[in-house]
Amino acid sequence: MLITRPQPGAEATARRLRASHFEPVVAPVLEIVGIPAGLPPADSIQAVLVSSANALGELPPSYRGRPLFAVGEATAARARHAGFADVRSAAGDGAALARLAIGCCEPAGAPLLLASGRGQGAPLAAALRAAGFTLAHHAVYAAEPVASLAAPARAALAGHRLEAALFYSAASARQCAMLIEAAGLGAETARVAALAISTATATVLQHLPWRCVRIAAQPTEDALLALLRPRLKRGTAA
Repeated sequence: MLITRPQPGAEATARRLRASHFEPVVAPVLEIVGIPAGLPPADSIQAVLVSSANALGELPPSYRGRPLFAVGEATAARARHAGFADVRSAAGDGAALARLAIGCCEPAGAPLLLASGRGQGAPLAAALRAAGFTLAHHAVYAAEPVASLAAPARAALAGHRLEAALFYSAASARQCAMLIEAAGLGAETARVAALAISTATATVLQHLPWRCVRIAAQPTEDALLALLRPRLKRGTAA
């Protein structure tokens, strides 16, 4: 199973796959790099919103006493592990995170802080502002593309050892597809199932001849990995 998401999430996924008796091939195609953001003081904001767990490491310790709204359960779990005391999960996507914040926060109160990746979070920010909230939107990290497909991934593709590839975002799917083509291995994807976390992620993969492209029922890792269950139950391909 090819894992294309950035670290440290890639290794967390690898552990889950090993526990289910899959062999992971860890080959992140994006690298998370922190961005100095000049964030506002913790006591000046009503709550913190994070659209990805990648933002958590860039938040100062003073924020741990503020309510934190996470896009999904995995991000919420990492926030609690990082020391945030009041964590709530939207259990979905950016639209679900907006609904959670709108339902729990006061538009007339202090501003909300949205911490996201560079170039991300605009629809979420627009939804919150349309609901009457004052919002401070800061990019606290960037997902930088790696220069080439990792050697283990190239070898697994060329050797016809990959059964499926997991894609957690449109950005990583787009970069992975580009690196596969640059390595001259595009035709080898015909033997591989592409498993995408969302329709947007699946769309950028369509130009390669995957054996199939399947989309998770919800934009969560649990739903994405659930696409592997037929193989576990019946011994068939994902």
